[in-house]
Parts: sequence; structure tokens; C-alpha cells
Amino acid sequence: MAEHHFHLKAIWPGGRNSVGDIEAGNLKTKISIPPEMDGPGVGTNPDEMLLGAAATCYIITLAAMFERRQIEVSSLTMESEGIVEVVKGIITYKKIIHRPHIVLKKGTLRELEGKVNQLAEKAEKSCMISRAIQGNVEIALEPNIEEEK
Repeated sequence: MAEHHFHLKAIWPGGRNSVGDIEAGNLKTKISIPPEMDGPGVGTNPDEMLLGAAATCYIITLAAMFERRQIEVSSLTMESEGIVEVVKGIITYKKIIHRPHIVLKKGTLRELEGKVNQLAEKAEKSCMISRAIQGNVEIALEPNIEEEK
């Protein structure tokens, strides 16, 4: 069994509204509380980082599934949305919505649309980040599949 270890170093110089730094491999950025939560909004924040982890894991997993099944796509892009809820001062990461936009090669939509949609669903269930947050954060998919013009 292979294990992979990832390390992150965090520096936090003060109280709630300070600005800190994180470093993990190629990731080096400032961190703070977002302005939506009355923070300074410098750099990134845990909400964006969780959304980024879920989105990048999903799109890479989906691309790998397409490659293994030799499904060529003209374009694979995605927008994701994270929804954080605050109830009586308790902050909960409620939901992530992935909106992959998959453009298939001209003339292949009819043949591949069902399989591509199936893989879009499977990628969400296969992604390690999705599995890690399963039961805590709802993940929804809104795929848009079309063929190149």
C-alpha cells in the first residue's frame, strides 16, 4: 500500500483579523478571514481552499476517466460554488456545486452524451476530496454537455 504525505506550514501572527501565511509545496499565499465574515479579506481563506480542493480533485478525476475511456473532449472547464451558512453564530460549510462544462468533438454528442454524464457523476463519487467530506458537505453537480460548433 502506497502512502503519500503532504505538509503545510502556517504562520499566524495575531488575533482573529490578522493576516497569516501558508506554504505547502507550490502553494504559497496569504490567508485571512474573508470580508463576507467581517475579516480583512487578504489572500485566500479556508472556504476558498476547501472549494478549490474539491473542484480541482473533481476536474482532474473527470479528465482521467475520460482519458482511460478514450473520450476526447474539445474543452473541459468548470465553475464551482461553495455555500457557507451561519446560524446563531455557528458557521457550517453547507454545499458545493460543481458546474462542469464539457465540450465534445463535433458529431459525437449523440453517441457520448449518456456516457459522459455517467462519468461526470462517477468522478464526484471517486474523487478523494469528495469522499473525505462526504456526509458533512453536500456536493451537487450541474453538468453542461455540448458538442463543438
